[in-house]
Amino acid sequence: MIGRLGIGRLGRSLRRFWRDEDGNATIEFAITFPAIITILLSGLELGFVTLQHSMLERAMDLTVRDIRLGTGTAPQHDDIKAMICGRVGFISDCSSSLRLEMIQVDPRAWSGISADPDCTDKSEDVSPVRNFENGQENDLMILRACAKIDPVFPTTGLGKNMVKDASGQYALTSTTVFVQEPR
Repeated sequence: MIGRLGIGRLGRSLRRFWRDEDGNATIEFAITFPAIITILLSGLELGFVTLQHSMLERAMDLTVRDIRLGTGTAPQHDDIKAMICGRVGFISDCSSSLRLEMIQVDPRAWSGISADPDCTDKSEDVSPVRNFENGQENDLMILRACAKIDPVFPTTGLGKNMVKDASGQYALTSTTVFVQEPR
């Protein structure tokens, strides 16, 4: 008799517990909150990436415009890098994280350029400038800049899933083509 009475009470208590709706909001919050925060942080990360890439593109465009319109001057690597870094704005430590390539291309015998940009890597030893040639009059030139950026949220969402180097930075590249104006 005591066994039946105890089982009956246990059954009623379980049914009452099963029908009770207290705490539903807490469960929904616990399930959806991590997903919403991940989406929010990914959106912020994407916003910063877009802003930095737009500023790099704009700095490249303004610098190349100055190179094209420059009368009688042929800026060298360090001058071009300083011009870009002076205009880029939102890339921290631009002078050490930006790497430039300038390649003269024959438009009649196009061979293309390598798909992999030449970027810096803080986890490796410093390497010298690669492929930087100043063009002559009417030469077709390709200028490519690669900046290494630290993710804002490196352990969450987009920041976690970006392709990064050994030091945890991702690459932003900008490529432009121009013709060296006659002097």
